Amino acid sequence: MKEILLCKLGEIVLKGSNRRYFEDTLCRTLRYRAKHFGSFEITSSQSTITIEPKDEFADLDGMFESVQKVFGIVGISRCAVCEKSMEAIEQTVREYVPQFLVGKSTFKVVAKRSDKRFPLDSMDIAREVGGYVLSCVPGIRVDVKTPEIVVQVEIREYGAYVHAGQFKGAGGMPVGTNGKALLLLSGGIDSPVAGYMIAKRGVQLEAVHFESFPYTSEMAREKVFTLAREVAQYAGTFTVYVVSLTHIQEELVKNCEEDYFTLLLRRYMMAIADKIAHRIGCGALITGESLGQVASQTMQAIGVTDPLSTLPVFRPCIGMDKEEIVQIARKIGTFETSIQPYEDCCTVFTPKHPKTRPELSKVEEQQRRLDFDALVQEALDSSYVEYIPVEF
Repeated sequence: MKEILLCKLGEIVLKGSNRRYFEDTLCRTLRYRAKHFGSFEITSSQSTITIEPKDEFADLDGMFESVQKVFGIVGISRCAVCEKSMEAIEQTVREYVPQFLVGKSTFKVVAKRSDKRFPLDSMDIAREVGGYVLSCVPGIRVDVKTPEIVVQVEIREYGAYVHAGQFKGAGGMPVGTNGKALLLLSGGIDSPVAGYMIAKRGVQLEAVHFESFPYTSEMAREKVFTLAREVAQYAGTFTVYVVSLTHIQEELVKNCEEDYFTLLLRRYMMAIADKIAHRIGCGALITGESLGQVASQTMQAIGVTDPLSTLPVFRPCIGMDKEEIVQIARKIGTFETSIQPYEDCCTVFTPKHPKTRPELSKVEEQQRRLDFDALVQEALDSSYVEYIPVEF
């Protein structure tokens, strides 16, 4: 008996003539991940991707865990492959299926017969297999309308496939099929969630992180890199461009009114991010802003910072409350890192009474007190890059 993984495709099946592009991209992602778990054969057919170990050293458990974080897959089943005979199917059902029925009280059997030469039809196969399950799993009963778990038997050209239940996949679209965007990644809860959510729509991520060393610590920087590695489990490998805002913030303190510090700093961030995004071929910026959550995220505040970007700015969290964002952060494993008590650049020189309903003309008047373009270029020239791999 050989065990394989069957991965059910999601939105990809709705694509038309370019569907093959999405499937090929997804398979490339899976093959890249598979290299870290041994030798696997990965094939796509009939809205299903099959992941088959090629030798006994392949780590199917590790691959199974990794596949659950790949966008484009909505369901994953562990599946046993056996000979196409009812005797082999019976033995496989008795040996393989009970582990998936622990704690379940009802089931049903669904059979598919792609190989029409098989002597029993789908209804007969389902009836026989249902009998095998009832005889080897005490206390379980059949419920064809609302079963807790579905046992499936597929008769294919090269063998019979037996599996029970389906684990939820990450959903979404394969990363890389919808362009590339630059994530403004802080050390907070929101921006990693925003990156995860936009990557789920098939967008390849790059990131920029703004620091204010020595006002922010090396530990704060490492916290951000940890968050990036946690997001990379879903989004794939990407780079983080680290930009210092220290000199800009010191100049703001010397030359501008305190109430405008946060807004002006956000304008610098957007301008710098926009230039990095253009340089590396990104089509949009991504932020973790949620409308009204803090002073810089009011409608008016966003309105005076957006003009500094020539690219679209995507805000996946814009209509979410904090609890909704936290739930996603917990699910993807970034929450515990995000709440570590290390400062970020936005907590340095924070005004006591920041403007929440700023007027663009007054913000621009404050900005003219500094050599805006020179400070932007200075920050870009001093930036450096950190490569974030997927850790297996």
